[in-house]
Amino acid sequence: MSDNKKNEKELVRDFGPSSFSVDNRTSIFILTLMIMIGGFLSYNSMPQENFPEIVIPKIYVGTTYPGNSPVDIENLITRPLEQEINSVTGIKKLTSTSVQDYSTIVVEFNPDIEVNKALQDVKDAVDKAKSELPTDLDKEPNIFEMNFSEFPIMNINLLADMKMDVLKDHAEFLQDEIEKLPEISEVDIKGAPEKEVKIMVDVYKMNAMDIAFSDIESAIQQENVTISGGDLLSDGFRRNIRVVGE
Repeated sequence: MSDNKKNEKELVRDFGPSSFSVDNRTSIFILTLMIMIGGFLSYNSMPQENFPEIVIPKIYVGTTYPGNSPVDIENLITRPLEQEINSVTGIKKLTSTSVQDYSTIVVEFNPDIEVNKALQDVKDAVDKAKSELPTDLDKEPNIFEMNFSEFPIMNINLLADMKMDVLKDHAEFLQDEIEKLPEISEVDIKGAPEKEVKIMVDVYKMNAMDIAFSDIESAIQQENVTISGGDLLSDGFRRNIRVVGE
């Protein structure tokens, strides 16, 4: 019998942390409760954002060259720009697309590169490449930072059986109300046509009266001006006078 008991004691192994937890149940319970309370308080005090700002050093270079095929765009625009931009340090990835009349280059930098420095370096590289670009470009290459924080976080569509002018008035009212929220930086209205006035002229009467198109343009500009009319002293109060010509 004594040999059997001795063998059983040898088979039983003691694990220190478990034995300590069993012998000090109250202390372990209080310690666990304190950790849970501390974690809950830390979670509630942690700053949170539904749409956190993401800063990715990406620079976009777009060049328009109307009337040229994708092959010509690549040879005349994209490749000269790529050669100069590739000399900039800190570039992680460079991708380009050449389509009809347009060249697109996206330059992605390493995360440790500041966006302002990356933007300036790309602008300097594009300036160096201008001597190799065609001289008949309508516009200079468009260079800007791809800021994801400016992308719209919500699109609101308005649809109603009413005139477009009335629907636009409702959209402008909604725009003002949304911009009152402190979390909103900007609200844009898309798809609503702007009002315009067309003036139909009689070319033959213009020639007979020796009137040019610039004369008509000048007359419209002079009538569409709001000017100050000075001050008026009335009943002891000085009032400003202006002539509204809009």
